Amino acid sequence: MELIGAIDQGTQSTRFCLYDANAVPVASAQLEFKQYYPHPGWCEHDPIEVWESIMVVVAQCMERAKEALGTFEVKALGITNQRETTLVWDRATGKPLHNAIVWLDTRTREIAQRLSTQLGDKGYFRAVTGLPISTYFSGVKLRWLYENVPEVKAAVEAGTCMFGTMDSWIIYKLTGGVNGGEHVTDVTNASRTLMMDLASKQWHVPYLEIFGAKPAMMPEIRSNSEIYGKVKEGLLAGVPICGCLGDQQAAMLGQRCVTGEAKNTYGTGCFMLLNTGNKIVPSSHGLLTTVAFQLGPEKAPQYALEGAIAIAGAVISWLRDQLGVLNTADESEAVARLVPDTSGVYFVPAFSGLLAPHWRDDARGIIVGLTTYSNRSHLVRAALEAICFQSREVLDAMRKDANLDAVKGLKVDGGATKNNLLLQIQADLLGVPVLRPDNQETTALGAALAAGLAVKFWTEAQIFRSGSAKRDEFSPQVSRADREARYAKWRKAVQRSLDLTDLVS
Repeated sequence: MELIGAIDQGTQSTRFCLYDANAVPVASAQLEFKQYYPHPGWCEHDPIEVWESIMVVVAQCMERAKEALGTFEVKALGITNQRETTLVWDRATGKPLHNAIVWLDTRTREIAQRLSTQLGDKGYFRAVTGLPISTYFSGVKLRWLYENVPEVKAAVEAGTCMFGTMDSWIIYKLTGGVNGGEHVTDVTNASRTLMMDLASKQWHVPYLEIFGAKPAMMPEIRSNSEIYGKVKEGLLAGVPICGCLGDQQAAMLGQRCVTGEAKNTYGTGCFMLLNTGNKIVPSSHGLLTTVAFQLGPEKAPQYALEGAIAIAGAVISWLRDQLGVLNTADESEAVARLVPDTSGVYFVPAFSGLLAPHWRDDARGIIVGLTTYSNRSHLVRAALEAICFQSREVLDAMRKDANLDAVKGLKVDGGATKNNLLLQIQADLLGVPVLRPDNQETTALGAALAAGLAVKFWTEAQIFRSGSAKRDEFSPQVSRADREARYAKWRKAVQRSLDLTDLVS
């Protein structure tokens, strides 16, 4: 049996999946790895631990596939990864020069503010990169490393520093590391750095200089479906690595979103993307303009509008881990169903600021509308509603930017979508059907599809034709008046969350 493998390197865990010719997963393995929080608002990963987690899940998954199938052959390998997470390593030793700075880390707030002041506008980079100045993107993280880690500055000046997002590190290690490893990235990950020209799909040299980067330290930008190199050793030795996308774009491909279709992934954060086809659509409503995917070096890229929400499933983890309101994340649906509504409680989980469409790093989490009647079920239900209200804000902005009168439905995926109440609330607050596929983990699937396409395991026509598979549908069940009244109160709560950073250390 011939299979396609996919490494899904996420924010909290690493997975490896094997797919058959029908794009059905036949085996998988997953492993969480350690999160490092050196200071409030900081979050780091150890690149070596991340690499080791990949080796563990590959071995586990291959063993499970062997038990289930007997003999098989892995024809190609795809990679998908947490985007914007930034790391640098030394060309001479192959070793990281610092822990990776994770996408949700806010240590770069001062640098982002300084750049906005010096350049005169938070939107300075938008015309070329489609992105505003924010702590979110890789360029400001690289600038922080250059200014604050002497080893990084020395390596940059000596010409031995290598920059990358997690995809670049994984491909480098898989293809040999210091012994000839490839230094590449793909167009979707590169489009999240503040340093890539969306139109040319190349590094924009004047912006490299702003972030302390030099062209020689940057990975080569490639399409999402082509051979980048072969695995040098181990269980996958000789397998071509030929698919690579940032996690949200991978989910978009896994959902087979064509022009005009939107998907929302519910994970640690929440990420909604609308495929705008071959057209670069600038945003004037707080969204990001980004690359959706480019399925081959000779293919025209497709672009997307994106709304990135920092805290989605993470708010449920916070209720469980920090407050003890829940014993498990899965319990959230049952607890929230104990009450018919939130009884006027609104929760804005701006733990590290608000991303799209607000881009306010001075916001902080608040809970409003509490009375003596309020209980833990109201709080949990308000947390689920918060995820859905944030998504409503993003979809409204997309409608305005793309001049859409209506969106026929929203395709959803990610771990939180097994919560039926969450998806019903989402349909109610959006006023459109919410569509959940049978395979809710579409991120790894997207990486597998890109890899399989590169080695002609599938054709593009086959991939997108299979996107019409049956999905669970959640239809709106509340009146427009009720929906809009609740949304108006949510927006009032958001205003109260702003400009609160002076109240926390």
